[in-house]
Amino acid sequence: QVRLVESGGGLVQAGESLGLSCAASGSIFRINVMGWYRQAPGKQRELVATITSGRSTNYADSVKGRFTISRDNAENLVFLQMSSLKPEDTAVYYCYAAITSSRSFIANNYWGQGTQVTVSS
Repeated sequence: QVRLVESGGGLVQAGESLGLSCAASGSIFRINVMGWYRQAPGKQRELVATITSGRSTNYADSVKGRFTISRDNAENLVFLQMSSLKPEDTAVYYCYAAITSSRSFIANNYWGQGTQVTVSS
């Protein structure tokens, strides 16, 4: 079994900063891509940022320059530092990881349970 557990999130005012973290645990052979997605009410889930095991990053245009993704490969952690937050950043943020199982050696996509980020104006 593989599990992703997010922490962080909460209520902040526009312009403030907030950090999210996500820990992967379980039968992990290798973690390839890790990242964050978000889903606002009435909208589809969208990419926020991803990071490869080699630390190559990709960001949605809407968060470039404001959000920073990073990871700790040794501890199977991924982080999202969000600054200059806007009300339109309000959403449930989901951790994502593409993980090869140490039991089956098959790669699958895994998701965390989601954490709410609310930015008030």
